[in-house]
Amino acid sequence: MLKTLKLAALRCAKSTGVFRTSAGGRWRQRRLLILCYHGISLDDEHKWNPRLYMPPGLFEQRLALLHKNGCNVLPLDEAILRMYDGTLPPMSVTITFDDGFHDFYAKAYPLLRRYGYLATVYLTTSYCGRNSPVFNPACYYLLWKARGRVLDGCNFGISSMLDLTTPDGIDRARLALTSFVTSHSLDGNAKSRLLLDLCGSIGIDYTELTRNRLLQLMSPAEIRELASAGVNFQLHTHRHRAPASRDLFFREIQENRKHILDLTGRNPVHLCYPSNEYRLDFLPWLVQLSVSTATTCDAGLASQRSNTLLLPRLVDHCGLSNIEFESWLYGCAEFLPKRKVAARVSYTRSGTT
Repeated sequence: MLKTLKLAALRCAKSTGVFRTSAGGRWRQRRLLILCYHGISLDDEHKWNPRLYMPPGLFEQRLALLHKNGCNVLPLDEAILRMYDGTLPPMSVTITFDDGFHDFYAKAYPLLRRYGYLATVYLTTSYCGRNSPVFNPACYYLLWKARGRVLDGCNFGISSMLDLTTPDGIDRARLALTSFVTSHSLDGNAKSRLLLDLCGSIGIDYTELTRNRLLQLMSPAEIRELASAGVNFQLHTHRHRAPASRDLFFREIQENRKHILDLTGRNPVHLCYPSNEYRLDFLPWLVQLSVSTATTCDAGLASQRSNTLLLPRLVDHCGLSNIEFESWLYGCAEFLPKRKVAARVSYTRSGTT
């Protein structure tokens, strides 16, 4: 009911010129909308997790709306500089992607290139160069594919049965498997074997899964190709985690930076907090690490008043209608109730390793 009323109010605001009035004022011109995406589906990933993935057709609709509404889509570095200088053009937007999955290379980049838009990829690097799916999201995805079944946990080193007949049961099974991996300190090869066993139990061809590159990060060759074409690769920590320990946190940023520098030849200075996990303790650490900006997944428009290390973004997803998306382009949505994103998807709470 509340959603219906909200949509009706937005349509009324658009039809009566409120959107255009908002865009034409100095308030919106002084602000930057940073869009956040995670994945563009290669197959049915958006049905599994519609907050994490969207189909290519919907992503293209969003790009078309940016073009139709006359948005100025700027590279991240330029957008940040001009925001703090007070020289942003009207309806400024910048596009960011988190993680660096292969689907960015295969699906998102060709669409961005068609519209002439540049994007920033916050790249986590521990799986770069591995010809295997990232374990945590792949485990969650495969359990979803097996929904409605009950699996024998003994096949995966777990004493209990894995009841996948309800969403809560799938989540408990995911936690059981990821906890098993963590408690036994399984390496990459062992995790791949566990995914292979899981595929065998539910009738999915693991070889085909890896061949199709579902839930795999971009390869070093793909990253180099896109970096040469103008894609901006920035920090997302090496293992997709933000430890509370200073030493471990520094290690995550330093390893991530080294890998990106080796891959692209450019020193990354912008960070996106993995899983939107951040603490005020991190801010002085990031200054010491020469990180210029850091983005969150907290909805909002950035402005000169924004802390450079706590910049808000709009996380776009399948549940966001086109009229709601447009309300963010014009700035009107900033005045509507919104909630902080505690963690973007449940599988990332312990990292993507």
